[in-house]
Amino acid sequence: MIQTWILRSDVEPQVASKAGLDGSVCGACPHRHSLGGSCYVITHQGPLAVYRSFKRGNYPTFDPGIHGSLFTGRMIRLGAYGDPAAVPVDVWSSVVSLTTGHTGYTHQIGHPKFDSRILHYCMVSADTPKGALAHQFHGRRTFRVKTEDSPLAANEVLCLSETTGISCLACGLCNGAKGDGPSVAINVHGTYAKRYVSKYGRINAIAV
Repeated sequence: MIQTWILRSDVEPQVASKAGLDGSVCGACPHRHSLGGSCYVITHQGPLAVYRSFKRGNYPTFDPGIHGSLFTGRMIRLGAYGDPAAVPVDVWSSVVSLTTGHTGYTHQIGHPKFDSRILHYCMVSADTPKGALAHQFHGRRTFRVKTEDSPLAANEVLCLSETTGISCLACGLCNGAKGDGPSVAINVHGTYAKRYVSKYGRINAIAV
């Protein structure tokens, strides 16, 4: 599955994350590390390797005529790090049109300059049952991180990677907030999972 990375071009990602200079990458996401959040991405690992490779000139500017064949017949993940809403929608449209499918998530739906077209490609990230149900009421599919003791809503399924071991490549359910299919929830995971439990645990444990 093709991974895409959203990074500042002038600051190493772990430096930007620690100093709170990652707003252009992660927007107002409450899980940013500089906010004491629980983001599972370890910025000094994958993101840093990609950043340094970019600085060495290993990433050419995308040209559909030259690089399009690398995407044809493959799945793509929008934002292995970073919020896809930080990228103009037309950029994603041109790339996704070459692929067989995609996954993506955005926390930026409340941003005053949010481009709603991104909902064709990204699930709405929700942090609480109440928030998820509010978006679902308006016809948007959500992706909700939850604690293990939090129940699923009637229109949610637990991420298939947990229930069946199926990969995102084989599943593809998280393909946008608009369209058919259930919303998805996943149990909190990653190095900073305790931060999430501390902040949202009691709220998530309330029945939905």
